Formats: sequence, structure tokens, C-alpha cells
Amino acid sequence: MSSKVAIVTGAGSGIGRAVALALLREGYTVALAGRRVEALQQTVEQAGEHAMRALAVPTDVADPASVRSLFDQVVAKFQRVDLLFNNAGMGAPAIPIDELKVEKWLQLISINLTGAFLCTREAFRVMKAQQPRGGRIINNGSISATTPRPNSAPYTASKHAITGLTKSCALDGRAFDIACGQIDIGNAGTDLTARMAAGVPQANGTLAAEPTMDVNHVASAVVYMASLPLDANVLFLTVMATQMPFVGRG
Repeated sequence: MSSKVAIVTGAGSGIGRAVALALLREGYTVALAGRRVEALQQTVEQAGEHAMRALAVPTDVADPASVRSLFDQVVAKFQRVDLLFNNAGMGAPAIPIDELKVEKWLQLISINLTGAFLCTREAFRVMKAQQPRGGRIINNGSISATTPRPNSAPYTASKHAITGLTKSCALDGRAFDIACGQIDIGNAGTDLTARMAAGVPQANGTLAAEPTMDVNHVASAVVYMASLPLDANVLFLTVMATQMPFVGRG
């Protein structure tokens, strides 16, 4: 059993919830961050016997003060942060880029990219100062970063930027024993991907149903990445539904 301390953003649903629960089962103490208090509490309830090691912290990852408060609360209660899973994110309407409102673009970038930056900045601050020094940051990227879907420019741009953030932090973290990696996920079965069964736009202009995979496979992959000693790192990992149209997409 591990005594390590993890922070999972977007822990109130989907991938974030699955990863938080998996880490709790592995013995981690987990701070659950997200905007919806009720959803975070539902995650705590689903942890069952492990709920005593879960701490729900309402957080807006796009707000620097809120993110600072998250890390300060975790350090005050648990003395350190060993793992950050930057998962919080949102999508945008699948519409032509010239029809997308600037406000929607700014909102998406503030959560998907700025939110990850703010959390990473605080993680570096804490991990550099704690003893033993160091820790691990895992970013939730996307296969869309390299192989986008139609009308996905805002989301794709944000995830392409996450790849840059991952590489830069993997480099800059070396001197402080901070490992940084990224998991790129394709069609995990969550409420957000349920619509794929009815058909989603393809690169050739058609609609096609797409298969999904159990979200717990993603959680298992994150647990594996987190389990490595700090002198080993999975820089990039792709986990996806085997039959989804990704390889050769477009």
C-alpha cells in the first residue's frame, strides 16, 4: 500500500473520477479537485472503504487563487504532493471555426491550458521544496493533439499546447526530481462519449458510430505511470478503443 499524496483535477466525473478511485484503491491519499461540490462528494461516496483517504476540495483551475488554495490545503493536511493528474478540461461545439464565439475559445483555453499551467506551477513550487524532494505530474492530453476530428480547432489547439507543456516540464523538472508525462486517450467510455454510439462526424464528411472502451482501462494506465520510481518516466502513453478510427484517420 502506498502512502503517497495525489491531486486529481476534474475528479467529479468521467476520467478524473475513475483515476481518483483507482488511486484510492492503490492506497494513495487523494485530493479531489473540481468546481461541482456535489459531484466531488459523489466520488468520495463511491470510494467506499477508501473514502477516509479522500479530500474534496472545490477548485476552479482557471483561477490562480483557487489553485493556490488547493495546493496549500493539501500541503497543510498531508505535508506534501507526490502526484498531480492534470485532467480538468472541456470541449467546444463542433462547428466551423468562423462560427465559434471568441468567448467560448477563451473559456476553453482558460480551463484546458491555463488550468493545467496553474496547477503545474503550484506542483513545481511544492515538489521542489518538500522532503523527500520531487514528484510526478501526469497531463491528460488527447490523440486529437496530433490527429484532430472535424471542427475541433479549439480543443485540438489546447491539447497540442498540453504536449508542449509536458515536454517543457519533463525537461525543466529533471533538476528537481520532478517527472512529467502525458496520457493520450481515445474514446474512453464516459457520459461525454455516449453520443458516439449514434454516430459522430468523420474526416470524409460522413457520420459513423465509434466504439468506446471501459474508462477503468485509462485509470489503470495512469496508475501504472504513477507507480514508477522517479528515475523512470512514461513521457507519452496512448490508450484507446482498439476499433476506433484513429490510425489512418483522415
